[in-house]
Amino acid sequence: MKNIKNYKAEKYLKKGLSLFKKRKYNEVEPEIYEYKEGEEVLYVTSLSFEQEPEYEEGNYADDISQYPLEDLLDEFCCYISDFYEDLNVSDSKVCYLEFASEEIDDIKELRSIIGKHVYNKDCEEDGETYAKLVIE
Repeated sequence: MKNIKNYKAEKYLKKGLSLFKKRKYNEVEPEIYEYKEGEEVLYVTSLSFEQEPEYEEGNYADDISQYPLEDLLDEFCCYISDFYEDLNVSDSKVCYLEFASEEIDDIKELRSIIGKHVYNKDCEEDGETYAKLVIE
């Protein structure tokens, strides 16, 4: 993953309820939004990025690779809450995702990858090969 940037979704800009999700988003920190889902409060942010086929990632936005995305979700204790299907299309190399967590600190930490290069690197330890998440 490269060229990781903030993405300000239109749904965050609307006053009142979002037409897309019927949710009211409140900006609680720069580019971090909160909304309630029942009694649960969730924090979200959206990012755009490009995949890198040379690191065995997908070629286009409609085919976002499981890795390193899955490792990022584990590392920062968050999940994907919106896939932006209208933006992640087969003729685009730029991917868009919304990330969510019940903890605002998880989202703050996730945003630390903006402007960085994120990929999985094969490592070997005790004769075992494993993929290591690299953020640089």
